[in-house]
Amino acid sequence: MAIVKRRIGLEQEFFLVDEAGSLSDRADEFLKSCHFKAQAQGLNPNYFVAEFVKSMVEINTPPADTAKELARVYLKNLKLAISVAQQMGLRLYPLSSYPLPTMPVMRDRPNYHIQARTVGISKFLHAGKCTGTHLHLEVPSGVIDPRVAVSYNSTSIEREELLNIYNLATACDSALISLTRACPFYEGQALGLAAHTIRYRGSETFGWEGVYTNLQPVGGLMPYAESVEGLVEQQFARYYAWLQAMEKAEIQPNLFKESGVSLLKSAWNPVRLNKLGTVEIRCIDSNFPYVILIVITLLEKLADRVRHENLTVRPSKGVQIFELVGNHLYVPDFEYLSGELLYASATEGIKNPKVRAYVDSILQFASAVGGEGANFLAKLSRNLDRYQTTEASILQEFTPTTTQLSLDTGLRLVRSSCDKLEAQVSSIDIENPLAAFDTDEGLLLQQH
Repeated sequence: MAIVKRRIGLEQEFFLVDEAGSLSDRADEFLKSCHFKAQAQGLNPNYFVAEFVKSMVEINTPPADTAKELARVYLKNLKLAISVAQQMGLRLYPLSSYPLPTMPVMRDRPNYHIQARTVGISKFLHAGKCTGTHLHLEVPSGVIDPRVAVSYNSTSIEREELLNIYNLATACDSALISLTRACPFYEGQALGLAAHTIRYRGSETFGWEGVYTNLQPVGGLMPYAESVEGLVEQQFARYYAWLQAMEKAEIQPNLFKESGVSLLKSAWNPVRLNKLGTVEIRCIDSNFPYVILIVITLLEKLADRVRHENLTVRPSKGVQIFELVGNHLYVPDFEYLSGELLYASATEGIKNPKVRAYVDSILQFASAVGGEGANFLAKLSRNLDRYQTTEASILQEFTPTTTQLSLDTGLRLVRSSCDKLEAQVSSIDIENPLAAFDTDEGLLLQQH
């Protein structure tokens, strides 16, 4: 059987701040300068993108053939954005939530207003107070059809690959939350929870007030797909859930088209099908480049192994880790994944023994692929008890003396995080960005 190689892509959201660390609404001016500089350097200006609030921007990459190539173009685009910001007296703050209280300024576009009305403005504003990183895993060309989810013309082999990559991404949800937890502060308070996770997806079960607390089909983690037919049904069920929510919010049918509502676009789930022909993973906190490079390497190797060894990803009751038996990769069933494991990942994180065992099994499975970065993943697995998230590191340095983070401390945290972002981008060899993994284990295990 021929080796199948698929591409990967990345989007990362950043807050735009001034030199003092306060949020800046100069995104349009900043992006215009990024576009001009990108064109001057022969780069694609379309990878510097506006977000729905004026204090947030998104830096994207073109599809890349390897993790190394993706890391290279990600760092190159990020370096350009940082240099533009510095010229304007601005900075990029890379972590998953702005630590101080804020009231985002939303762009005046019909689709954003309709989303806010449908979800509820107080809930929707959470989306403007936290940032994420989205990683795209390519599936066979044409297998995803924006009109019907899965193309009628796709082959059974193509459909099976889509199904396995979708279920693999779903099975990794809590691991990615645990490894990438970034800012411990939200609206000036240390929640003791993964702020981006709870404030974006929300949960009625756990009492997490977030954007999609009452609309889990649209913004929560969806169950594994047992079949391609089941995956298609899931997409339509989610689509109709959004239409019903719009109707309940008394949004006129003629405004539906203005909202951009469509089968695949009306999805803000942690794992979703994207019309670009990818499975998009959206549960990753925005973070420092070193952490993002770990995620790129990990997900590339996970997907490659499933494809190359023709594995079937199969959720199984009673399984709490990744277990390979023959050509079946057994993963935690959805009840455990979306219940006990999600809760432990969003509260204790990697310190929880069950979470650590689960993450360890994923790292071991990925590192067996070999190639660049595999040695690092194996080292990380062996030293997982020493792994320190960005969130844990920040809490050591910025331990609040009261329940509310002071303005001065919050701004100092923002400036410190901007400093670390700029230092990491400067220190990584863009031509060989994954080399640091095998040469500086201590730096990455105690990253910050």
